[in-house]
Amino acid sequence: MEYYKVAFISLGCAKNLINTEQMMALCRQAGHTVTGDPDGADVAVLNTCGFIGAAKSEAIDNVLELARLKEDGRLKKLLVAGCLSQRYQADIRSELPEVDGMLGTGSYTDVVTAVGELMAGERAEHFGDVNRAYDDGERWVTTPSYTAYLKIAEGCSNGCAFCAIPRIRGRFRSRRMDHLLEEAKMLSKQGVRELIIIAQDITRYGQDLGDGSDLAALLTQLCKLDFHWIRLHYLYPEAVTDELIQVIAKEKKILHYLDIPIQHANNGILKAMRRNITKEALTTLFEKLRTAMPDVVIRTSIICGLPGEGEAEFEELCDFLRVQKLQRVGVFQFSPEEGTLAAGMDNQVEPEVAARRVELVTDLQSWIMDQYNERRLGSCMEVLCEGFDRDEGCYVGRTYADSVGVDGRVLFTAAGEISAGEFVWVRMTGVADGDLTGEIEG
Repeated sequence: MEYYKVAFISLGCAKNLINTEQMMALCRQAGHTVTGDPDGADVAVLNTCGFIGAAKSEAIDNVLELARLKEDGRLKKLLVAGCLSQRYQADIRSELPEVDGMLGTGSYTDVVTAVGELMAGERAEHFGDVNRAYDDGERWVTTPSYTAYLKIAEGCSNGCAFCAIPRIRGRFRSRRMDHLLEEAKMLSKQGVRELIIIAQDITRYGQDLGDGSDLAALLTQLCKLDFHWIRLHYLYPEAVTDELIQVIAKEKKILHYLDIPIQHANNGILKAMRRNITKEALTTLFEKLRTAMPDVVIRTSIICGLPGEGEAEFEELCDFLRVQKLQRVGVFQFSPEEGTLAAGMDNQVEPEVAARRVELVTDLQSWIMDQYNERRLGSCMEVLCEGFDRDEGCYVGRTYADSVGVDGRVLFTAAGEISAGEFVWVRMTGVADGDLTGEIEG
């Protein structure tokens, strides 16, 4: 068997990154040299996102950039994997001749075979059943040594009207709890201090297994391992149970930071989205969470411009945000994705109107976040140090209220040397462009 230099580029979400890490491990096990630099590689594997228009554009830009390396003789073959290839197989074949092969979301484990086929001059295309994708196996963890993701399920069965993920990733499939605990133990032994639990919907973990597994039970077991922080991403509001709230509230390792996508607050729009929840139920849930955890920080995502959203529906959303004062909000413009119910709905909102609404919600949230940061001034908070930033001239880190890559940072000074991955207590003294500043306490 011949061995090759294989470069990996991962786009999109953390769930996609884990698939990239699995492919890297498989190539390394096969004896190939694995790198993150496509310049000079035999094969570049581009793992793509194809969820919304912006992600598709980013993926195509990366394909064209890698194609230029091929033209210059600095890269031999290009293999496109992931959501874009799964969703747009025919378009890639006809419009992007620079692509030498494709892997669908059900065929990540075929990466070694595909590399061999490409280097033998063959066309490599593997599209396995997206509902049977293999989610266990070794990973080559690429995040900083102190932080890692644990993907507990794949796919989604919620059927939101605006979302193409079930078509791309398949139905919701939980991983077995014993496999998850084995992987978590490995990560703990490797020195991971912050474990980030991810899936498209972590709240429904175990419901498909039929063995009594659920998220509350999984979290209880994970808390017995040597992690300092356990962070939760993507809890669907209608599936958050009282038992789960109790577990999150009582387990000291689970951060009081909850990523709960609501998408809207008008009942008509929520129904059109097929979100299976009402504004009143959201209000009740947030009250429960704040009663159980007064320091809870809630992250959510909002879509502006779904078909049927008029000025009254939009203003109701803004009023809800003003009242609830959610500390972390990602705002997105509705994207009419092919094959979704929402793409074919009547009363489409003009893109310019939707974009303006995104701006208005973003401005509103900036005001809410500024208020939140002001309330943190003078307090002493635990911070995970992520290293020294030479441009800023100080250390940078995150509190429990700040997740990787999506929230703010803490810029702080220290008399001594602080290592990345170390937890320190920082007195918050100021705000700079939305980030908090401070100094180490004591």
